[in-house]
Amino acid sequence: MISLPDRQRSPLWELGRRLLLATAILVGTVLLVYFDREGYRDGNDPGSNYAVDFKDAIYYTTVTLSTTGYGDIAPVSETARMVNAFVITPARIAFLVLLIGTTLEVLASQGRELFRVSRWRKRMLKHVVVIGYGTKGRSAVDTLINNGLDRESVVVVDPSPAALQDAHADGLAVVTGDATRREVLRRAGCATAEQVIITTDRDDSNVLATLTVRQLNPDAWIVAAVREQENAPLMKQSGADSVITSSDAVGRLLGLSSMSPTLGSVMEDLLTYGDGLEVAERDLLVNEVGKQPQSLPDQVIAVVRDEKVYRYFDPVVTRLARGDRLVVVRPAKELPWAPRPGTHNEEFATED
Repeated sequence: MISLPDRQRSPLWELGRRLLLATAILVGTVLLVYFDREGYRDGNDPGSNYAVDFKDAIYYTTVTLSTTGYGDIAPVSETARMVNAFVITPARIAFLVLLIGTTLEVLASQGRELFRVSRWRKRMLKHVVVIGYGTKGRSAVDTLINNGLDRESVVVVDPSPAALQDAHADGLAVVTGDATRREVLRRAGCATAEQVIITTDRDDSNVLATLTVRQLNPDAWIVAAVREQENAPLMKQSGADSVITSSDAVGRLLGLSSMSPTLGSVMEDLLTYGDGLEVAERDLLVNEVGKQPQSLPDQVIAVVRDEKVYRYFDPVVTRLARGDRLVVVRPAKELPWAPRPGTHNEEFATED
């Protein structure tokens, strides 16, 4: 089942709003009739010069708005008739719509949801599918969104009602179901996804999901998490492009923090978005061609050349060349004394 996020409102709030609007229409019509009471005729009380009193106004309003219309009280003056034609009749329609609004909404909600899903499917190309919306999945989505990805380009796959609720609260579309099933992944659009992130709590589920995704989409970039290092080679063989061992990574960070609290804090800073330092990949600029990686303003830690990653000290990348990409450590926020390269209309040194 595909479920798109929607604005959540309390049922009591919706009921109170409709009751308030219905009451406003009722009270307004009663006052309108009472202020023009000389223009109405009460057939049951001929001795009162045909004028209606306040109770008659309430009675006339209720039978008129409910379309009962006994006919014992009727407008006789031209003003009263015009008011009934152009004010009370629209108010009657609005009153009835409010009364049956809940029923209409229930009947129309399914069709409206089907239309939203159909429109969403047409727009969903080159998106990111996140399988598993626990702590790891949510952190991955936060990182992508903080780096400029639109929330509407993310689809979550998870069978848990709690995950569904959390993902909707974060404004994300959700496909509810088991990610090891081909049909569930097809509904999530894995066949046209640009990236798939697999973060369930079971390594066997991650392997099966990776195999299925790779069959559906041979070109997708798949990043998968495993709990145990011994399962990483199996995940690679299943088709994952990148494998992250969560337990080992956390263990290494704990060990570093134990041996050197300062080193542990620096590593945590690098993994935290938006503050302090960040690890980023960027294009080489024209004015950086031919330079040594160590001479650039950013702290270069690796160079990507011909789809291979070289450490900055590797002799192969002693001089930077067009088409290179740099993996750097830099301030998370652009600072006046440390501007980010490529953010001030500099020309990139692409191979073209």
